[in-house]
Amino acid sequence: MGTSLDVAQLDIDDVKIVVVFLNRPATPAAYAALERAAKKANLEGEIAAVWPDEHGRTRFVARPQRHAFLQAAGYDQLRAQINAKLELG
Repeated sequence: MGTSLDVAQLDIDDVKIVVVFLNRPATPAAYAALERAAKKANLEGEIAAVWPDEHGRTRFVARPQRHAFLQAAGYDQLRAQINAKLELG
């Protein structure tokens, strides 16, 4: 049985972003696996892996062009947009 992750599919000014919520930091290998899983699930958009640190701050791995948006959006604001699941493995 695989893992199911919460996802927020966003469309901001015609830029599609797939925000995947994790409970720990994303390694480069984990990020690549998320990209493959999202493609397989036909989720359109750039992957942004997001998790809260021990102080509740938003941490993420995403393309540099998305950093300003993810830094401005709070973790709770992003979680409020959850509208899908991503199945791994």
